[in-house]
Amino acid sequence: MNFSLELMLQLAIIIPLVSTFAIVATGKYPNIRESVTIITCLILIFLVVSLYQGLSAGEAIDVFWWELLPGLNISFSIEPLGMLFALIASFLWLVTTCYAIGYMRSHNEKNQTRFYVCFAIAIGAVMGLAFSANLFTLFIFYEVLTLSTYPLVTHAGTEKAKQGGRIYLGILLTTSIVFFLFAIVSTWFVAGTLDFTLGGIFADDVNKVVAGALLVLFIFGIGKAAIMPFHRWLPAAMVAPTPVSSLLHAVAVVKAGVFTVLKVCVFIFGLDLLAVLPTTQFLLYLAGASVLLASIVAMRQDNLKARLAYSTVSQLGYITIGALLATSSGVYGSSMHIAMHAFGKITLFFCAGAILVTLHKSKISEMRGIGYQMPLTMIAFFIASLSIIGVPPTGGTWSKWYLMMGTIETEQFVLMVILMLSSLLNIAYLLPIPFHAFFPDLKAFKVSDNSSTNMKTSASTLPAFDIKEAPMPSLIAISVTTIGCLTLFIYPQPLFELVTSVLIGRE
Repeated sequence: MNFSLELMLQLAIIIPLVSTFAIVATGKYPNIRESVTIITCLILIFLVVSLYQGLSAGEAIDVFWWELLPGLNISFSIEPLGMLFALIASFLWLVTTCYAIGYMRSHNEKNQTRFYVCFAIAIGAVMGLAFSANLFTLFIFYEVLTLSTYPLVTHAGTEKAKQGGRIYLGILLTTSIVFFLFAIVSTWFVAGTLDFTLGGIFADDVNKVVAGALLVLFIFGIGKAAIMPFHRWLPAAMVAPTPVSSLLHAVAVVKAGVFTVLKVCVFIFGLDLLAVLPTTQFLLYLAGASVLLASIVAMRQDNLKARLAYSTVSQLGYITIGALLATSSGVYGSSMHIAMHAFGKITLFFCAGAILVTLHKSKISEMRGIGYQMPLTMIAFFIASLSIIGVPPTGGTWSKWYLMMGTIETEQFVLMVILMLSSLLNIAYLLPIPFHAFFPDLKAFKVSDNSSTNMKTSASTLPAFDIKEAPMPSLIAISVTTIGCLTLFIYPQPLFELVTSVLIGRE
């Protein structure tokens, strides 16, 4: 028993929560307050990396906190899927904090102390969720994450923000209580345990109809996975500041949803049972519909954040499909897409926020030619778009490859076509943005007599070459996540090895 690693596991959950007191105490001194946040981020990364090294060395890391009833307790355990999620979340918390410092100050946002406090609580909840040893523990931290991110969604304090917050909280709490909690209680009665067990917890002779119904309850109840028709909270939450959107889409909330879906499929049902349940095919087609319909809706959005929000709904469907395919390739694809989408989508939202702060533009139709003013931002947007589409040399290539392989192995050719069409739609609603930023329609610009600042043509002129990028902390964050999109293509091996260890354990 390694007491040092067990202590580190507990500290990884507790330290972000405890840091809130220091953040509040230093609230009047922004430099100190944000230094406290960054130091906490660095400590968390150290703890999570140490736990990863312990897991890689074959250490068993388990912690028991409290027993409510026999077999119903709050406890934690390190396994590869949770480790993958914790590594992504801890690293991107640091990057998002760096971005937020530049964004929040440049945008003169109010209640910045409250923002950093809620952000820290949310990350603490993510750590608890990632390392949960059973469904009961996971559910507690799942709900803490919902409640801690509500003030972030309503951060602006406007009526629109409050309305978005009501939709956010209403859908997530309703799905949790009506479906997720009911599924957990029912599972306890049917299986006799809620502990995450590789291969599943149901007996071999479990009633397939009952298990199939439970699967539907879980998929509908995990509202953070944003499967249609329980997806409206995600576009509604786009009223929040961009760092919050980044938190929702890449670091915490939606990733907590699809991670939970994957965890339930692999550790509660098991891939063998999942493959023969009567409702699995229905849920696969529902996820496929979410992928396709959300992509189509995204194409119609002129607001950049709204387009990215519906893109996220579509991409989450990819992960749900991979989990429900109940194959090794599907698990590889889903697990890796959690990481690939995290880096790609957080970069896109960072770029959207940079454009808003610097040029005060939020509509795509207003962004022609901005590549001349924000070249680094729009190059980053282009690279991140390629990762979301899933083409080399970006990380999204690998996850989409395995997802496609999963549909071929299971002869789910309808889903294969849906994934291919969705990738084409990704091209249609993402690539025109950086393309028109660097190659605008010349007729869109009026003739100017100021030859020192504009390049004349016979009918029109290009915009001025005045480079005006985002604040430096934000630009650094954008650069880091963009490099991440490329690095995950060149060196995906750590992710691959984590998922492989799950599948080897299953065998």
